[in-house]
Amino acid sequence: MNDAEARVLNAIDDAETVDLLAETVRVPSVTGTDAESDLQHRLARLLTEAGMDVDVWKLDLADLTGRPGFPGAEAPRTEGYGVAAVTAGEGPPALALQGHVDVVPTGDLAKWEGSDPFAARIAGDVLHGRGACDMKAGLVANLAVARAINRAGVRLARPLAVHCVISEEDGGLGAFATLARGHTAEAAVITEPTSGAIITANAGALTFRLEIAGRAAHGATRYEGVNAIEVFWPVFEAIRRLEAERNRDVHGLFQGNPMPYPIEIGTVRAGDWASTVPDLLVAEGRLGVRLGEDPAAARAAFEQAVAEVAHPWLRTNPPVVTWPGGQFASGRLPAGHELLGEVRRAVADTTGGEPAESAAPYGSDLRLYAAGGIPTLHYGPGDVRYAHAPREQVRLSELREVTRALALLAVRRCGVLSAAG
Repeated sequence: MNDAEARVLNAIDDAETVDLLAETVRVPSVTGTDAESDLQHRLARLLTEAGMDVDVWKLDLADLTGRPGFPGAEAPRTEGYGVAAVTAGEGPPALALQGHVDVVPTGDLAKWEGSDPFAARIAGDVLHGRGACDMKAGLVANLAVARAINRAGVRLARPLAVHCVISEEDGGLGAFATLARGHTAEAAVITEPTSGAIITANAGALTFRLEIAGRAAHGATRYEGVNAIEVFWPVFEAIRRLEAERNRDVHGLFQGNPMPYPIEIGTVRAGDWASTVPDLLVAEGRLGVRLGEDPAAARAAFEQAVAEVAHPWLRTNPPVVTWPGGQFASGRLPAGHELLGEVRRAVADTTGGEPAESAAPYGSDLRLYAAGGIPTLHYGPGDVRYAHAPREQVRLSELREVTRALALLAVRRCGVLSAAG
């Protein structure tokens, strides 16, 4: 490890990084809320203080939604901001570190210990709270790298970029906007939680909406009606059969994963009166997209499975399938790309361990960066099994390890022009 690399690693302030993580978790930046914008402005100030040239802009929502490739959205929003920072240096950034500021809603508050999901409670080596794992620990690691490089007085030969984006949870509007504005890099690391592994591929996820018609009648004469809930059941069974079929032969990167391409029904709404046969059921869920699969082909397979359900009522009253919300294609790092080896070496040199390569069964901003010609992978603190749950947490020791590996990667990939003092 050369002098500049050692300087940067020694300049990482672990206590400061933990404090910043707690501060960001306390901001309830649920997708589409004002707090999401507030956090973006806070991060912009911190990146400016870290000596970076920061671009902060208000998103033109009407323009973005009308562009080809718009990734969809689920949360209502009236505004959004982009934040992209870059160090001095020649040419385009050699590396971008990317993270999203938005978090999913909290769910039932009674399920949270202490009933405050945004308290950023620390117990031993673990920080608990909504967003701690997905993905404010990764977001803070990116900031800590920028701070350490600046504090160490190291001037990089090639620029390092830090992208802070909104709306990842409901489609990827923030990443889409960042790329549309022209922010780019030769390679990118998205610091989503990876449990020590390096994620080089993502399955996709397409949000669907099912409408099942019934026929209303008084509950006392239910035989005069058709219950939409009852009619939905064979449709649900057909979806489960399709799920099993799509998970029979999977890519080797998913080794050990029992279901890389799940199909799940997340919400079901039916009926408007206790003594009335429900005449409409609306179900919404997500369809897993295989690696390399055209999302249009995935949609067609789902629609065909639903259309072929053998039920007398459905023959004349077919289910209606639409595709609102987030539309995540799959994505992956090009085979043999040097970024994988560079991240592996940085992790090995800071932790002594050799990280495994794997793939994730969920969609992310990776596919947007990859589609934009930026080779991208995931490496970040946290275990995704804790994400989106009332037990969400991240180990602080893992945050420290990841921050050091990313700092070493940034210095090596961008190169050193000079080191002051």
